[in-house]
Amino acid sequence: MVRNTDDFIIFYQLIELGSFSKAAEKVDLTKSVISKRITRLEKDLGAQLIYRTTRKLSLTEAGKVFYKHAREIYQSVQSAEEELQGLGDTLSGTIRITVPTISGELVLPQAIAEFGEKYPDIKVYMDLDNRFVDLLAEGYDLAIRTGVLPDSSFIARRLVDAHWVICAAPAYLKERGVPLTPEDLAAHNCLGYSYQETGAYEWLFKGDPEPVTVNVSGNFCTNNASALRKAALFGQGLVYVPRVLVADELSSGDLIEVLQDKVAKCLGIYAVYPYTKHLPVKTKLLIEHIYDCYNRNTQKF
Repeated sequence: MVRNTDDFIIFYQLIELGSFSKAAEKVDLTKSVISKRITRLEKDLGAQLIYRTTRKLSLTEAGKVFYKHAREIYQSVQSAEEELQGLGDTLSGTIRITVPTISGELVLPQAIAEFGEKYPDIKVYMDLDNRFVDLLAEGYDLAIRTGVLPDSSFIARRLVDAHWVICAAPAYLKERGVPLTPEDLAAHNCLGYSYQETGAYEWLFKGDPEPVTVNVSGNFCTNNASALRKAALFGQGLVYVPRVLVADELSSGDLIEVLQDKVAKCLGIYAVYPYTKHLPVKTKLLIEHIYDCYNRNTQKF
C-alpha cells in the first residue's frame, strides 16, 4: 500500500526528469532518500516499477501503470495549487490563441478587452488564421473553432450557436426583387463565401424531413468574410453568412434579411484546447469569460 501522495509525486518527477539526482533536486531531497523512497514504494506495491541502468531508467509494465496514476495525481495537485494561488494573487503569464477571421474581427475582441481589464497582467496573443492550426505543434494554448470538430484528442467547450442568414442591400432588393422561396435564388446574383466545408455556392435550407441544398450562382466569391460583407453593402448581390458578421448592418437597415424562416445553417462555436488534466487557471478563466461574453451577445448570433 502506498503511504502518501508524495510517493506518487516523487515517482512522477523521477520518470519525467530521468535521473535520481535531478528528481532529488526538484523535490528538495537527497539522492539517497529518493532511492530509498522508490525501493520502499516497490516493496509496498509488491512490484518492480523501474529498471535501473547506469545510463537510463525505464519503466516495467507495472511501472507504466503506476506512472499513469502518478501523473494524474501530480497534475491534480498542481491544478489545485494554481487555483488557490489565483484566488489571492494577481494572475499573470501569456495565452496564445488562434481564431478564424470572423471571430477575431467581431465579438471576440470585446471579450479579450474585458478580460484584459479584469486581469491586466495576463497577456493574450491572438493570431487570426482560417487554416486548421495544429495547437500542440505550433504552441497554442487555445483555439476558437466553428462547426465539426473531427480531432478527438482535443477538448471542445461549446460557446454559442452561430445562426446564418441571407441578406442584401436595400438597393439590390429594390432593383432585383425580394426572393420568397429558395427556388427564386436562381434569378439572383448570389455571392459565394468559400471558407466553409459545404461549398461557396451550396446554400442550406430547411426541408421535410431533412435540410436540402440549393445550388446558386453569382459573379463574386471570396474566402474573406469582411470583403463579402462589403460587397453586399455595395449592392452587388445576396450573401449567405453568419448573423454575427452582419448583425450591426441588419440592425441599422443597411442590409435586409430575406428567407428568414427557411435558412437551415447553424454551427456551434467552440473553445478547443489540448486534452490535459492540468489546464492552466488563466486559460480556464479566458474560456469562461469568452463564453459569458458570447452569451451576453446572443442576439448577434
